[in-house]
Amino acid sequence: MKTMAPGAIKDLVGQVVGTSEWVEVTQERINQFAEATGDFQFIHIDAEKAKLTPFGGTIAHGFLTLSLIPLLTQQSDCPRPEGVKMGVNYGGNKTRFLAPVRSGRRVRGVFKLLELDEKRPGQWQQTMEITVEIEGEEKPALICEWITQFFV
Repeated sequence: MKTMAPGAIKDLVGQVVGTSEWVEVTQERINQFAEATGDFQFIHIDAEKAKLTPFGGTIAHGFLTLSLIPLLTQQSDCPRPEGVKMGVNYGGNKTRFLAPVRSGRRVRGVFKLLELDEKRPGQWQQTMEITVEIEGEEKPALICEWITQFFV
């Protein structure tokens, strides 16, 4: 993991700063997400019914794909700010679900730094464009602008 001073990371604004490892979206993970959220729509959990849809089988919840961002970030080669005491999610500017993630497929994150500003001494706000790609597919699962804050 590469660490850098926040000011040095700021110099990377406008660039792709990292890519994650591939992560498999298993049916077990989809089922666990359904349990956690109460979203039991058949396209996610009923393989037989889902075969009859244009998807041809079960697909991950869009919010499951979005919720993988912390894992994808952790498994990425994005530079980490030196001396971080804490980081928090702040929100998002926009999120678009572009293609379904079929059960058993692998996804990865591609991270482009859009903004990095010091809001107060030691408090930085970062806006990242995150593209979640699906292995072997042209269209990504989602693209979002995600805002985090970290404290050094």
